Amino acid sequence: MPEGGASISKSTHDGAPGAGAVAPPGAAAAPPGRRTGGGASRAGLLVTFILGGLTAVTPLAMDMYLPALPEVTRSLSAPAATVQLTLTACLAGMALGQLVVGPMSDRWGRRRPLLVGLVIYVVATALCAFAPTVELLVACRLAQGLAGAAGIVIARAVARDLYDGVALARFFSTLMLISGMAPILAPLIGGQVLRFTDWRGVFVVLTVLGVLLTALVWTRLPETLAPADRHGGNVREALAPMRRLLADRVFTGYMLTGGFAFASLFSYVAASPFVMQEIYGASPQTFSLLFGLNSIGLMIMGQVNGKFLVGRVRLDKALGAGLAVVVAAATALLLMSLGVFGETGLVPVAVALFVLMSSMGVVMPNTQTLPLMRARHAAGSASALLGTTSFLIGAIASPLVGIAGEDTAVPMAVVQLASALVATACFLGMCRPWKSGTSTMGGGV
Repeated sequence: MPEGGASISKSTHDGAPGAGAVAPPGAAAAPPGRRTGGGASRAGLLVTFILGGLTAVTPLAMDMYLPALPEVTRSLSAPAATVQLTLTACLAGMALGQLVVGPMSDRWGRRRPLLVGLVIYVVATALCAFAPTVELLVACRLAQGLAGAAGIVIARAVARDLYDGVALARFFSTLMLISGMAPILAPLIGGQVLRFTDWRGVFVVLTVLGVLLTALVWTRLPETLAPADRHGGNVREALAPMRRLLADRVFTGYMLTGGFAFASLFSYVAASPFVMQEIYGASPQTFSLLFGLNSIGLMIMGQVNGKFLVGRVRLDKALGAGLAVVVAAATALLLMSLGVFGETGLVPVAVALFVLMSSMGVVMPNTQTLPLMRARHAAGSASALLGTTSFLIGAIASPLVGIAGEDTAVPMAVVQLASALVATACFLGMCRPWKSGTSTMGGGV
């Protein structure tokens, strides 16, 4: 497979370890503020948009499908909990796929595994449109997730190839601005598609978008990992960086913090179609509008994080503040769901969800930046661990939100609050942000 363009490589840092090295357990993170000398500038706006598109694969595959979940339940004569397994299967596939693709991209470069994954993703998405039973739909969604993982994990690895420190945090916030358009547009598009066709038409549209993204990657995305920086050896040697990363308590703490924060977010994604439409009576179009507004809040706070907080406030402090808001919003949702404030309508619940989702705009970029800054030359493996943990925990949380049926929002609120509390405990107990020796700062170590 051709490399398709000049290679973009990260310049060597002063005192950086050789290729394949990982920050040893307990070591301080790489000094922030460094940006690739020349390589990042050659990335260009188009490559940035392509990376944003790759990170948008997940919300596109999930969110365009969300307004159709009740229709799928009726069309395939399946219970809601079984239909929600189509989300779980896709998430589980994305988790396991990243665990495989990440080390592959460290060994063979970024482009080849990415292109193979995108092609398989397109085929699996097309098969979803023709699935006659919910069991086959679950299987196709699993394949879709396995293949779609390539876009997620490699987009983060490419960003780590090009940026470091403050620049990396800001770049992730920029990616959130681009990929954040997907949750805004996807449910709206899905809701409009359902006006003209059934849920199968949603997967047809996703197939077309997948083909277009594959073509862009093939023609416009250059290789960012130079051959000299790639890992050789057998499978055992390829997995060695993962073992060293997992032995790093601080890296693992950030990884678990991000994973449980993602579970809080995804419990909303899995349950909100039923909560909003079946419990509070919102139409598919109203649900899509509310979902889009929440995504706008997430995107705006992502930009606040990247433009105003990074470089002025320690990344750990910003992350801690974001987690505190998530806990507060999830607590309010649980109290409303339990009837503590009496009978509540759609508006108070929507406001609490808006606050929770918006705060994720601060939490999610920093739970990616902080651990990746501790893995200079194993970005693919580190990205795989981060993504796998998030999607596996999210996949476990997904069916829990429907465990009490479709008539109560309590399970969603319980899962959100429990996940947020565990994320906060991992952050405080393992990352220990008050210790400057183990924390990465936005404005300097």
